Amino acid sequence: MTLTRSFVLTPLALALALAACGGGGDDDQPGSGLIVDNNANSCQVASNGGSVVVGSGDPGDPAAPEEASGYRLGYKAKYSNKYMVVANTPLATKAGCDVLKAGGTAADAAVAVQVVLGLVEPQSSTLAGSAFMLHYDAATKKVTAYDGRETAPKAATGYYLVRQDQADPASPGPVPSARRSGRSIGVPGVMRMLEMAQSEHGKLKWNQLFDEGIRLASDGFVIPARLGSAIASNAASLALDGNAMATYFHPDGTPRKSGESMTNVPYAATLRALADQGANALHTGPIAAAIVAKAAQSVGDDAAKTPITPSLMTLADLADYQPKKREPVCVTYRNSYHICSMSPPSSGGIAITQALGILENFDLSGLAPTNPSNEGGVPSVMGVHLVTEASRLAYADRDKYVADTDFVPLPGNGVSSLLNKDYLKSRALLINPDQSMGRAEAGNFGVARGIDKTEEHGTTHFSIVDAYGNVVSMTTTVEASMGSFHMTGGFLLTNQLTDFSAQPEDATGLIANRVEPGKRPRSTMAPTLVFRGTQPGDFVMATGSPGGGAIIQYVLKTVVGALDWKMDAQQATSMVDFGATNSPTTNVDGSNTTLDLTALVDGLKAKGHTVSTSAQSSGISTIMRVTKDGKTQLEGGVDPRREGIILGDGAL
Repeated sequence: MTLTRSFVLTPLALALALAACGGGGDDDQPGSGLIVDNNANSCQVASNGGSVVVGSGDPGDPAAPEEASGYRLGYKAKYSNKYMVVANTPLATKAGCDVLKAGGTAADAAVAVQVVLGLVEPQSSTLAGSAFMLHYDAATKKVTAYDGRETAPKAATGYYLVRQDQADPASPGPVPSARRSGRSIGVPGVMRMLEMAQSEHGKLKWNQLFDEGIRLASDGFVIPARLGSAIASNAASLALDGNAMATYFHPDGTPRKSGESMTNVPYAATLRALADQGANALHTGPIAAAIVAKAAQSVGDDAAKTPITPSLMTLADLADYQPKKREPVCVTYRNSYHICSMSPPSSGGIAITQALGILENFDLSGLAPTNPSNEGGVPSVMGVHLVTEASRLAYADRDKYVADTDFVPLPGNGVSSLLNKDYLKSRALLINPDQSMGRAEAGNFGVARGIDKTEEHGTTHFSIVDAYGNVVSMTTTVEASMGSFHMTGGFLLTNQLTDFSAQPEDATGLIANRVEPGKRPRSTMAPTLVFRGTQPGDFVMATGSPGGGAIIQYVLKTVVGALDWKMDAQQATSMVDFGATNSPTTNVDGSNTTLDLTALVDGLKAKGHTVSTSAQSSGISTIMRVTKDGKTQLEGGVDPRREGIILGDGAL
């Protein structure tokens, strides 16, 4: 496979592309929605020699729930000519693809994808959640990091998650737990972030981007397997919320199941308000008041009236929330690639670029997996050893130093110190090729800080390339499965504030990721873009993944697979997930039971690794620009561990 320079459409070619897509939005009547027929003219997938519309219910429809095997065998890279969407649920992928087909940009499509994700994948995403987006503008060759992370209420202190009365050291903790209480609910940011990005990079009207979400919420959709499982596993916590019970349970109290059809009329109403009023509809007015009231709920809606510690969020917190544009974290890799990822308050970008800066001191080219055409193959012992050791070193710095830099600065000169080539070379010298270090010490920058190993949980990711050459890599989250279980307006509220350290300090000092008023909790989300050369302009790859604290591991192995081991987008995505936090345990994904990992596991143990072969729950979505059959094409890879699909304009 040869990667090549990204193409730029001429005005004539662009006009022809838009004509083939069904036209742009300029001739639409206000509020009339996208001109995309839901059958003949919508994004389709090949099926048994024909094609099928996603969500149609026809044979071969990838939106039909399937048994949750943990790993879907047989996925191969798919190709498209001008545009592509890869997301972790078929209906959200279709919503984004239809926007691109109508002449929209990647930023336009991101809005459509998000509003459908909040409906059909609420265990991972919500309108009242947070997200990080990396956007590449092909015209200006600029990468922008958009920060839509939640914030803590202004009334929160360092003891917000561990004391009902923050000022009283003897006060008991929030009930029924920090997560299920209102204290876990942050001030949401994803819709204001999307509005900012779409206003700067969109072509269609804002109100055109909600049509598919409104249609699905009003007319109904088939419950995917992962949502059905999430409803069942979280039934006891959802039972404390009357809105959640009305949405996800039958009148007799039994949970809705995978394969059943359901509607969400309150969600459709919320989307109509957002379409008409913009993101402010979520931050002011009746919807905002309902969010504050729900977060402030002090007893459950269950028969026992279970006590719930309320949030201290106010209407002013919601109204005052502002998304931010930040400089992405970017590095050169092997003097061949320019790689950008998310800046703080996410730790993901710094950790991934640090790990890559360590790994470029080793020749990985001869350490590729065996037989990559078979589901990405079996990784080599030395390849996994080096990548996981680099991860341990990166996680050590992440655990000590990275938080919301608006509140806690990075050590030294900031990002440049953490990514300094000489510093990373000195870190690489700590790696013994024959023995795992087990646990790494953070680099010494002369700063006394506590260590925060707070675990993170559920998210989702999507990647988009539009016909204009613009790219979006966006990770969006509700935190743990179905968030805080508080529900209003058809959407769930997150438990994102539990990504803060519960305690503000330890024996070694204040913890960078402690709760402070207006602060954004640290994240591991790592939307990532790769370009050929030493600066943006020649797009190579967009990728990212859900997976909580393991996101760094999933994205790192995918980037290494594509760049060092020359795997295609699907092979790098499908490849066995492997990695490590700063602990002796090395994760080797056992979800694909057809691969024999015995030699890999034994080889790692011989180097002192403690190996876990538990199934991993990545959701990697990858798009690469490649040359295939003499043509520049987009190549997509979707994670076989989730329910996603790839859609575009070509013969997939």
